[in-house]
Amino acid sequence: MRKKELKLVVTFHTTADAMAMEKACKEHHAPGRLIPVPRTISAGCGLSWCAELGDRDVIKAVMQEVGIEEEEMHECMV
Repeated sequence: MRKKELKLVVTFHTTADAMAMEKACKEHHAPGRLIPVPRTISAGCGLSWCAELGDRDVIKAVMQEVGIEEEEMHECMV
């Protein structure tokens, strides 16, 4: 079992937004991966983007560039 670490978790309003985020991050070589929304978070969609805390600015820049709007950005143990 992997040790939990404090991560940036971005939640989305829809699954389509989460899938668009995965595509945009791959195209822009941005760090992170899609994960199920952690139990400690309530979100409209069951998927979220997980990345290192230090990557917040990179993630925000990609989202702005492609027009993806997050539901919330959380810092939680994943």
